[in-house]
Amino acid sequence: MRQEDIEKRLSDVPLFKELSADELAPIIEIAQTRFYKHKMYVFMQDDPLDRVFFIHNGKVKIYKTDFSGKEQIVSVLGPGEMFPHAGFFRKGNFPAHAEVMEDTHLIVIPINKFEEILIAYPELCIKLFKVLGEKIVDLQGRLEAQVLHNTFEQIVLLLIRLCKTNGEKIGGRFRLTTQFTNRELANMIGTSRETVSRTINQLKKKEYILQTEEGDYFIDREGLQTELFI
Repeated sequence: MRQEDIEKRLSDVPLFKELSADELAPIIEIAQTRFYKHKMYVFMQDDPLDRVFFIHNGKVKIYKTDFSGKEQIVSVLGPGEMFPHAGFFRKGNFPAHAEVMEDTHLIVIPINKFEEILIAYPELCIKLFKVLGEKIVDLQGRLEAQVLHNTFEQIVLLLIRLCKTNGEKIGGRFRLTTQFTNRELANMIGTSRETVSRTINQLKKKEYILQTEEGDYFIDREGLQTELFI
């Protein structure tokens, strides 16, 4: 990847968006690029946390596993996004697995060098705290969904969230830019594939979800929200 490609991608990352070319230069200087093929692991859960990644193109699935090997998907990330969101200014391990969902180019920065840049540019620290704050709010929302809502409502809330995180608005609907299997959707909220399949079929009958021949979902987000108040 050319240096100008790295500069263009990093300048589009919300964390670095307002930096001048001179301020961005030391970050580009320590950045490396890596290419990962579909299904490759960027890192494994509990590996030493020594790098921070920015997605140039492609998609990365972040998920955790328990002792039995059961998978819990945390998020699916796309171009311009950073991961992980934990481990700064302390020694630790990667909190989850990162698996590539399609051929992907990543920009990699050693975390100790990244921390030095954060110290040198306090405004970056403030932006990073805002990003981390948004992640905490998201996790609180997911926890609330599990505690206060039944499984049907959890699936509806998941689809609404995916419209925001993995969707693009086309007309009055949101097209999910990632094709998730029912198993993957189930693994996001800790339910069964069969339950997700039944719920999706119910929502299709109400035309809150339309599916193309290619498998793309077009979701009526406002329609889904009415299901939460029945």
